[in-house]
Amino acid sequence: MTDQYGVIGHPISHSKSPVIHAEFARQTGQDMTYQAIDILPAALASSLDKLFHEGIKGLNVTVPHKKAVVELMDDLSERARLAMAVNTISVLDDKRVVGDNTDGLGLVRDLRHNLRFEIQDADILILGAGGATCGIIPSLLEAEPRQIVIANRTVQRAEELAREFGPQGAKLGDIGACGFDELNDRRFDLIINATSAGLGGEVPPFPKSILSPDVTCYDLSYAMKPTPFVAWAVANGAEKVHQGWGMLVEQAAAAFHIWRGVEPDTRSIRANLP
Repeated sequence: MTDQYGVIGHPISHSKSPVIHAEFARQTGQDMTYQAIDILPAALASSLDKLFHEGIKGLNVTVPHKKAVVELMDDLSERARLAMAVNTISVLDDKRVVGDNTDGLGLVRDLRHNLRFEIQDADILILGAGGATCGIIPSLLEAEPRQIVIANRTVQRAEELAREFGPQGAKLGDIGACGFDELNDRRFDLIINATSAGLGGEVPPFPKSILSPDVTCYDLSYAMKPTPFVAWAVANGAEKVHQGWGMLVEQAAAAFHIWRGVEPDTRSIRANLP
């Protein structure tokens, strides 16, 4: 029988994951299907039960379900436990349901292997302290940067997140917190935008002084045209600017490997990205 996989979210019709996984399956000769499944938050638990009963082998999870599914798993990987968010679900042969998180892994792979950015000993700034930031911090810390600074409009939330990851950060690097207004003239090697700043048409609320031709800017968001953060960064002197397309593909490849045990080649898909 053909194995069934999918991605759950709401809304979900815009998802590129079915196209990506179809290419991975074709490339590696895997007998599988992959579909986008729209699930309302109120129907999450019952819908998952139905999918598992019908024999689905695995699911990707996107907004707004990444945190809610944590409580519905039988087990969590260390990455998912640290992030307290799940983007990959595997149904094992014994029917146990295991949650993993490949978001940070996908980001690190894109930075290291595709963009040739060396994370070790780098000074990293993450803009935003929401769920997206939680998902990437564990993998970034494993790559041993010199420091990670979390900046947020509400400083208290950034400080809470820094404390949550403090024990891991103490072993693998320094992690701090501040408000956007405390960033003036600070210098970083990598700036990661994990906010929705600018999506409503407003100017992103970050000081221009953090930008320079040497800093690498990475937006976790992606679109067919420059995102507001990318446009803002370029307009203010940044030259190494990237959207999250590569992370999208690499986190999908990591999930595919968890499910199928084979590593797909992401080059053909990345070559066709904006």
